Amino acid sequence: MTACAFTTAAAEGNEWVPRPGCVLTADGSYAARLALDDGSWYPERWTLDGPEPYAVPLPGNQPEEPGTEVQPLADGRVLIHRVAAGRHTFSLLYPTGPGTGELPLGSVECPAEDARLRLLPPAPTGDRAFALAVDGGSTAVWQVAGGPGGPERLAQVPGRCSGGVWLDRTGRMLALDRTPPDGGPAKTVVVDLARGGEISPLLQIADASHDRLLLADPDSGLLLIRSDAPSPGQDRLGWGVLGSTLPVRFPECLRLDTPAAPFAIQPGQALMPESCAVALRIDGAAGSWIGVWRPADRRVHHLAAPEGWLAGTGLWTRDGVLRLPYATRTVRCAVARVVPPAAAPAPPPQDPGRWPVPKPPVGRTSRPVPLQQALAPRGGRTERTPLVWVRTKQTPVGSGNGAAGNAESRGATPPVPGTAVVAAR
Repeated sequence: MTACAFTTAAAEGNEWVPRPGCVLTADGSYAARLALDDGSWYPERWTLDGPEPYAVPLPGNQPEEPGTEVQPLADGRVLIHRVAAGRHTFSLLYPTGPGTGELPLGSVECPAEDARLRLLPPAPTGDRAFALAVDGGSTAVWQVAGGPGGPERLAQVPGRCSGGVWLDRTGRMLALDRTPPDGGPAKTVVVDLARGGEISPLLQIADASHDRLLLADPDSGLLLIRSDAPSPGQDRLGWGVLGSTLPVRFPECLRLDTPAAPFAIQPGQALMPESCAVALRIDGAAGSWIGVWRPADRRVHHLAAPEGWLAGTGLWTRDGVLRLPYATRTVRCAVARVVPPAAAPAPPPQDPGRWPVPKPPVGRTSRPVPLQQALAPRGGRTERTPLVWVRTKQTPVGSGNGAAGNAESRGATPPVPGTAVVAAR
């Protein structure tokens, strides 16, 4: 029997979340996970770009710890991150006939008791890997694979950071959720790895709100956000557009009764963020299932997940097919292809789902701002220009009546396989 390891980082509120069942490269050609067989954990690589997916075990000289991280690279090698007594070591694994080859890359020391280091999501280029190290009141961004030597520290960010979302296709602009050293609400900032770690604000919805970036699509500029700005003390899912003057929206249909997190955005929709399909992992008492949502639809389609789905893992194709890796007792490695319901006309939007912004200054257009211009100063002012700019003082919007009105459409149990349920505004 083969099972999947679900590793969990140390929790600080919602900032450090459970890992998905496996990790996919940005192009979806490879996946890697920590598998269990006869009581022993070992890395496993999946090849997904051929006519049929297949798995290759990469066991070492001894079983791995359950919390060991693995991440595939675009060349088929698998990065492994091991921890022992505050020492974080990195190696590249690759198949060598009947055995496993291992190329040591070096290590990073994090001796402090409260220090943590974890891998960031796979880089868009696929030839490098990065890690985030939090130590006291500071956070370091490390390149741990793909460099000229061993692990290299690229940036030092004041405050405790979490998250990690790539905003471009080159692996230069990294968004992190940052809590200031002196405390205060979490806000998303952008770290420019090509400028020595220069920092720029990204999400600042309200002065006291916690604003975090969950996903971003470089093609369309669509951003998936979690914030308590519209409902103080309660996190809400919302969306915006990178560099746009349009308002950040918090649709009522995304106000579900069970935990939900986006894990994949449909690529290839250049300058059409409202047409992008977004896949959500929805967790209930009976298990996990799939939610599919498009900003233009303003509704969520609930779909049963395949048996053995590696929860939280999936990839959209450009033509709108959702690919979901899964493994069962009888099927070691497989990918389910899910074609969600087509986009349908939705009811007119309601103002309570919006978080309005002031009108743009004269001469400013609403086109998305190129990432290389995101750090440019605005006019004669010295502060950095936020990539998503929203009004900082607003009366909280949304009402209890609106949430209650959608209670029937937000079920707490997963749908039966072969069915689709729609939750609309």
